[in-house]
Amino acid sequence: MKTALQTLLCCMMLGLLAPGVGATDAPAVGEPAPAFRLQDQNNRWHSLDDYSGQWVVMFFYPKADTPGCTTEACAFRDDIFKFKRLGARILGVSLDDVASQKEFADKYALPFPLLSDASQQAAKAYGVLLNLGLAKMARRQTFVIGPDGQIARHYPDVDPDTHSAEVLEDLAALIENSATDS
Repeated sequence: MKTALQTLLCCMMLGLLAPGVGATDAPAVGEPAPAFRLQDQNNRWHSLDDYSGQWVVMFFYPKADTPGCTTEACAFRDDIFKFKRLGARILGVSLDDVASQKEFADKYALPFPLLSDASQQAAKAYGVLLNLGLAKMARRQTFVIGPDGQIARHYPDVDPDTHSAEVLEDLAALIENSATDS
């Protein structure tokens, strides 16, 4: 079983699986972000309502402590103060259990909540659940949720090496545009 999962992860990282396999539709930009209630690595519960009035960067990742997921999470960690200056909160989400999220967060000193979606409710609601029969995981996708609770930006294709910088740039533009619109 472990070898099959490793093969699956490698295929995903290399982009060998068709993008639509096992996917449902993600919420579109301008639509309300789906509600969620998930536990973080410290057993604290988080819901979308907790972040009302704030910008939220919600990144889904396949598996804690795998190469691409580590690269992506550590880039968000390294940019955390830039996100804070913009008034944005970072939330990482995977299907891993709370204990795995805790180990991942502690190992890499990740200063933001890593939410356990072991029930797959958020992955389904956000259209990122990859269901291959025995193996299920979240696709690597990110959603920026505006202070109004609407999806402001969706990243269906994520490069772990450059994603944090890309989100920072886009978030700054979104915030600037929302300020000029009001």
